[in-house]
Amino acid sequence: MSGGTTASPDAARSAADPRAVAERLRATFASGRTKSLAWRRSQLTALRRMLGENRGALEDAVRADLGKPAAETLLMEIDLVMDEARFVRRRMAGWSARKPKPMHWLLQPAFAWTLDEPKGVALIISPWNYPVLLSLEPLADAIAAGNAVCLKPSELSPATSALIARLVADYLDPEAFAVVQGGPEETTALLEQPFDHIFYTGGGRVGRIVMEAAARHLTPVTLELGGKSPCFVDDTVDLNTAARRIAWGKFTNAGQTCVAPDYVLATPGVAEMLARRIAVAVTEFYGEDPRRSPDFARIVNDRHFQRVTGLMEGAGQLVCGGETDRAERYVAPTVFLGTPPDAPVMGEEIFGPILPVVIVRDVDEAIAFINARSHPLAAYVFSHSREVRRRFERDTSSGALGYGLPLGHLISSRLPFGGVGFSGMGAYHGREGFRVFSHTKTVVDKPLFPDTLRLVYPPFTKLRERLVRVLAKLS
Repeated sequence: MSGGTTASPDAARSAADPRAVAERLRATFASGRTKSLAWRRSQLTALRRMLGENRGALEDAVRADLGKPAAETLLMEIDLVMDEARFVRRRMAGWSARKPKPMHWLLQPAFAWTLDEPKGVALIISPWNYPVLLSLEPLADAIAAGNAVCLKPSELSPATSALIARLVADYLDPEAFAVVQGGPEETTALLEQPFDHIFYTGGGRVGRIVMEAAARHLTPVTLELGGKSPCFVDDTVDLNTAARRIAWGKFTNAGQTCVAPDYVLATPGVAEMLARRIAVAVTEFYGEDPRRSPDFARIVNDRHFQRVTGLMEGAGQLVCGGETDRAERYVAPTVFLGTPPDAPVMGEEIFGPILPVVIVRDVDEAIAFINARSHPLAAYVFSHSREVRRRFERDTSSGALGYGLPLGHLISSRLPFGGVGFSGMGAYHGREGFRVFSHTKTVVDKPLFPDTLRLVYPPFTKLRERLVRVLAKLS
């Protein structure tokens, strides 16, 4: 079932041509079609209907690509997009409304206001690890802001990308939305087009390429990147609960989550006990043999499998896991204790089910360790100490900071989600997502009568200059 519009033959023929796609979307936006609140509401309703009517198909596609359990896809992808679409649909009218602003005394009487208008045609480049969530959640924000959108899903999740392409064509306005499938060649061709905003989620290497391409057209960008998100644990917390939450945050989607705890920094009194209890939590979640668990995902492809397994060398004392199977792209949930700071596993974002536990003397050493590296997308702290919490808020910089809970900020439409420095620029979700895809325009209205601007017209006589100085002091 579609959003009420049938694709033209020309649109169908040009579906695979990035230049033709961009031109078609620009023509649609120029027509004013996407700007009305009624159209935006209809498309957000259609997006929710698309997800609701195709839950099973989406779950099957993600499982084919990543081996992800259906419940995880439903909770961490489909439902989050539906929540976002509902959240922005209810609020976008208020966000789009005029907002009165005061005017300078020199210009009185006068009126001013701001209004948020859509940027135009947005390009959304999404990754493979959460192929539904990270494609369609920014799409919902772009719709709410009134944009036409070209979506480029990842070629590394082909089943999900193909399904999204078909569903978007069936449910949403085909003149305002397009899905371009393919690999680096298609992405490069899209980046040659003069889009009005580029929203990219992925790694820093490609992020630089995106930013360079955008610079040629002076196109604004949002970069949602990654990084090594640290997790600090001290002896003031219940280690059983901390271990379960860390294990959940780390091993969901086999560790292929941009805000997963990448490594743990633990004080000497708790490091070994915490590592052992994380191992217990792994067994609670996935059984004695996680390979047989229907709830544990797989590594996306052979290249990433080789990269992840190569990071185990020299990673410290093996506490649990370590088993791999190339044929299944299976890497067991693995915990290392006493990981050396210069181990290969500490040199890059892991993006897999390996959790190193690094021993630090105290909070001072933990903060110094974090600050010696690039700003992470998230940081997590398990401590009941108010002073420790204040230190992390004051003395570290990260896209987000979570106390006692990993991934929590990813789930709420009321919380901005984004990185800082090497972990990204810009944020989205809810109001922030609407802003990302909007331009805030200032409007000034000064009546022609009375013409009070005569005070500032030259020539500046001595009397007029004295009057200006008096008024300036009073303002």
